Order: sequence, then C-alpha cells, then structure tokens
Amino acid sequence: MSKFSITSSDFKEGEEIPKKFGYKFENQTPTIELHDVPTGTQDVALIVDDPDAMKAVGKVWIHWLILASTDRPTFPNSIPGSFLILFEGKNDFGEIGYGGPAPPDRRHTYIFKAYALNGIVMKKGFSKQDLEHAMEGHILAEAKLTGTFTP
Repeated sequence: MSKFSITSSDFKEGEEIPKKFGYKFENQTPTIELHDVPTGTQDVALIVDDPDAMKAVGKVWIHWLILASTDRPTFPNSIPGSFLILFEGKNDFGEIGYGGPAPPDRRHTYIFKAYALNGIVMKKGFSKQDLEHAMEGHILAEAKLTGTFTP
C-alpha cells in the first residue's frame, strides 16, 4: 500500500479549523496538499463531510465534493490550484463547491477524505452517492485528514 497522505497548511491533523474557513464566517477554501500520490493515478476525489451532524440533523453533512485530474505537465500535489479540477459536486447547503464547517450545536469533527483513482467519469453537481458509486473498483489509495470546528 502506498504512503498516500493528505495534509493542510491551514490546520494540523485533529486540530481546530480556523474560523475563516467556516460557512458562516468567510467560507474560505482551505489549502489541501496530497503526498505520495500512487503511480497510475489519473484522478483524485475529495470528500469532506461532518459525521457529527448525524445527532443534530439526522445525517452525515456533505461540505465539499471534488473530482480533479492529474493530467497536467506538472503535478505539484495540491487541491485546489495544482490539480485540474474537473467537477465539483453539490454540498448539503444545496450549492456546488465548498461549504465550510457550520456546526449547529457543538464542536464537530470534519473529515477530509482523498482517493487516488485510476480514472472515473462524473458530471458537475454530482452527489456523494454518485461519486462513491463511480469510485467502486477504481480506488488505488485512500488518505484522511481530520479537523474540528466549534460554533
């Protein structure tokens, strides 16, 4: 198995995500870096969700869905900006793109999951279920980064 990993220069594993990335604040997109992307990777998917939302709203809340391509002459290993973002999916705010942390009740943990893929096809506005279905049989490696956010 590869040493594929995901980090952020904006927060460390398990630490608090700065307020400027919160949905009700500046809703800035955090910088995400991928490391040791496996050979044969054609696409990278990113799913950011909040499993703690289950208690508050009855479901895991989706904050960001990306499908990015590695088909570039240089591949500096970061999303967004260095990968060619092919499509972004619909988050649970009903928007395409990033919707930052917005816990309604208490501190929540947010999970950033990256998947190295050997190639899939998606259309703009896809759901998490669409993405997970398309990824079946195409995942070369997975990586995870967690952060917390307090209202």
